[in-house]
This record gives sequence, structure tokens and C-alpha cells, in this order.
Amino acid sequence: MDRYSFSLTTFAPNGKLVQIEHALAAVGNGSTSVGIKAANGVVIATEKKTGSSLVDVSSLEHMAKVCDSIGMVYSGMGPDFRVLVNSARKIAQTYIRTYKEDPPVRILVKELAGIMQEFTQSGGVRPFGVSLLLAGVDDRGPNLYQVDPSGSYFPWKATAIGKNMVNSKTFLEKRFNGDMELEDAVHTAILTLKEGIEGQMTEESIDIGIIHTSLAAQDTSATPAFKCLTTAEIKDYLSNII
Repeated sequence: MDRYSFSLTTFAPNGKLVQIEHALAAVGNGSTSVGIKAANGVVIATEKKTGSSLVDVSSLEHMAKVCDSIGMVYSGMGPDFRVLVNSARKIAQTYIRTYKEDPPVRILVKELAGIMQEFTQSGGVRPFGVSLLLAGVDDRGPNLYQVDPSGSYFPWKATAIGKNMVNSKTFLEKRFNGDMELEDAVHTAILTLKEGIEGQMTEESIDIGIIHTSLAAQDTSATPAFKCLTTAEIKDYLSNII
């Protein structure tokens, strides 16, 4: 098996591309991220881990706004995430220039997954060492997708990626309810992260992003907007839980 582990474009005898498995291992070493699709929106949340207490936590970006109606979070390698954020924003802006509206979530996900897949069968490159969760609202309602280093993508009701993925998914399976409102989904996301977080959970140690459908329901000309919660807003949620 070892002689196949350095080649991205050569299959091992068991049918696996070993470099993709190594990329998934990098994802598994990353911060835990969770996503939950509620009846009226989507929440994504992640743990902000630092290698030192001297790091300015406020400068760390684990979550990004792609366009008004779509946001994304990652587990894995931060530099790879920055590259994919730039690619996603270019895809979104190309669609907006052409059609004068934000892209449907599934279209953006498909294009982004295509880029990640290209890096699994090209010489001289390596797979992206990240898995992504994309949250958005379009004509189909709330959407939550996961994209893996292989270029595979899946729609989810609720999921988790990163270091504590298995335990987090088990927790979500017990707590998830398809009828839950966005507020309940935020609380569930925080509780899911709390199950695996090391040390004290504070407003500085997690990031939360939400997108709500109610704005579009009240005003058909309005576009649901993805937003990252401020530390003050996160602190309010934590005060109701911890």
C-alpha cells in the first residue's frame, strides 16, 4: 500500500486513492463543525481552536460569507479553506452578473465540488485538506450541504465534520427534529459542540452563522441574508444554556 500513497492519480489495488484518505485525515484533525437545517433557516457552527493562548482569537476566521444568501464553514486546513472561499465567491459573482440574483445553493455546491474533484486526478497537485459545510436559502428553501476532499457532496438535515465528528453525529441523531425552529437549532448546535469541546466554552471559542427565511416570507423582494453572530449575540445564547 505504501508505494501507492505518494501518487494521487494511481489507484491502490484495493481501489482507493490513498492521498484522498490522507486528506480526510487532515479534516479529522481539524476543529469540529456542525450544521443543522431548521424549518425556517440553517445554522452552522464551529469551534475556534488555537495552538497558543497568546493568539488573538478575534483574528481567526473559520466561517465565511460567500454571497448574501450562502455561507460556509470548514474543518481541516485553513489556507486551503481561503482558496476555496475565493473560488466560491468568484462562482457566485459570475452567476449574479449573468442572472441578477444569488445562485441556488445546489449550483454553487456543484461548481465548488467540481473544483475539488479536479484536484484528485491531476498530476503535480494534492487534494484540498478540508471538508466544507455550506448553508443557504434559495427557491427550494433552507439548504445544508457537505463537500469532501474527493469532490463528493451531500445534502443533510444535520451533520458534523472534524475531530469530534462521530460523537457529534450521534448527539445530533438524538436531538434533531425536522420541525425545530432556527432558535432551537442554534441551541442544539451549541450543545453539540459543547459535547466535545476541550476546556470552557466561551463566546470567543466558537463561531456561529445563521440564515433565516422569515425575511423573504415577509417581503418577497427581500433576499435571506447569511450573517455571522457577534460575540455579544453568542454570549446571550450561551447564557441560556450554560
